[in-house]
Amino acid sequence: MRINLPETDQKRIVIIGGGFGGLKLARSLRNSGYMIVLVDKNNYHQFQPLFYQVATAGLEPSSIVYPLRKMFQKSRHVYIRVTEVTEIDPAKNRVHTKMGILNYDHLVLATGADTNFFGNQDFAKNVIPMKSVSEALYLRNALFSDYENALTSSDPEEKQAYLDIVIVGGGPTGVEVAGALAEMRKNILPKDYPELDCSEIDIHLVQGGPTLLAGMSDEASAAALKYLTGLGVQVELNARVTGYDGEHLLMKDGTQLAAKKVIWAAGIKGNTLPGLPEAAYAPGNRLKVNRFHQVEGFENIYAIGDLARMPEEKYPDGHPQVAQVAIQQADNLARNFILQKKGKPPQAFSYKDLGSMATIGRNRAVVDLPYWKFQGAFAWVVWLFVHLLQLIGFKNKVFVFLNWVWNYFTYDQSLRLIIKPRVKR
Repeated sequence: MRINLPETDQKRIVIIGGGFGGLKLARSLRNSGYMIVLVDKNNYHQFQPLFYQVATAGLEPSSIVYPLRKMFQKSRHVYIRVTEVTEIDPAKNRVHTKMGILNYDHLVLATGADTNFFGNQDFAKNVIPMKSVSEALYLRNALFSDYENALTSSDPEEKQAYLDIVIVGGGPTGVEVAGALAEMRKNILPKDYPELDCSEIDIHLVQGGPTLLAGMSDEASAAALKYLTGLGVQVELNARVTGYDGEHLLMKDGTQLAAKKVIWAAGIKGNTLPGLPEAAYAPGNRLKVNRFHQVEGFENIYAIGDLARMPEEKYPDGHPQVAQVAIQQADNLARNFILQKKGKPPQAFSYKDLGSMATIGRNRAVVDLPYWKFQGAFAWVVWLFVHLLQLIGFKNKVFVFLNWVWNYFTYDQSLRLIIKPRVKR
């Protein structure tokens, strides 16, 4: 069965993935004369940099998602299909989905990345990842459910396990989650749970390498460590984890950490799709692409964003897996599709690093710009401003801004709800 689409003489570009790269590409090509088909398993775009604020009850999920169809309401040649892709058939220029078969003239893979458990099934089964809004909500539920359980536990060891939190991974996600949880422990939990001694809540940030924020400057790494330790986070560097059974996190040196919650922010890998040869993949499940975004061995299949591994002189192992890379690659690929339509040669992609940043709670952030590195309160304001601008939708911008202002002056939010989906029997 084929997916129902209008029959036209337009060349059809099928984009798989509605993340930063796929969405930017579709928006750039909506009036280009191509038929654009955007395929995603969700009917909304997710703003990943703020997942941690949903997980720590700082924002509602609706504030950081945006409906795909609303974005293209006035675009006649953009079609949204909400389904999962099951296989690619390059020989026949078609994609198999749970909804049916979808033919293409050009296929763009922008499926992003998922959590990397490095082949450890204990981690995959027991830890809490945070690569989607639903996973962020799951973490929020787990946090507050465990505090409710701690109130009724009579076993001191069990109670402590409910209270303590372990975060594995010292990149931006791990650092931001740790900072948010530390501020929640200080400002929110004592008011909500006066029967608990919130000073007993231990927050551990476990990093396998010698520094935090390994992709940023030494100044940023040192500042992040200073801010987190100042907030009472127990940062453990050069500490590798080997297993987790749901009760105890096992370390390489033989030590254990008792915790019923382990948040996994330690690695990512590309979201692969069956149908492409093994030779097209690089380490980390990333697809090998040339400077024109074409997947190795194919002229009409492209990959952008976290999924693409494009060697460049400054980036011999591929670009960093961040939103700016996906957005810039989408811009360049859209330009090349338009050039192709005009019979002109494509332009090779070159990444322009606009900088990196991370926040570690109120008035604490680190910013690395190409020619300027700074930390502290001003960096925190810059972080807020940049992320507010990047949000899609005016209403989302307003709601997030109001939430931030309210939280800043009141040290409180009323979003600490345990919302469990009903399971249909």
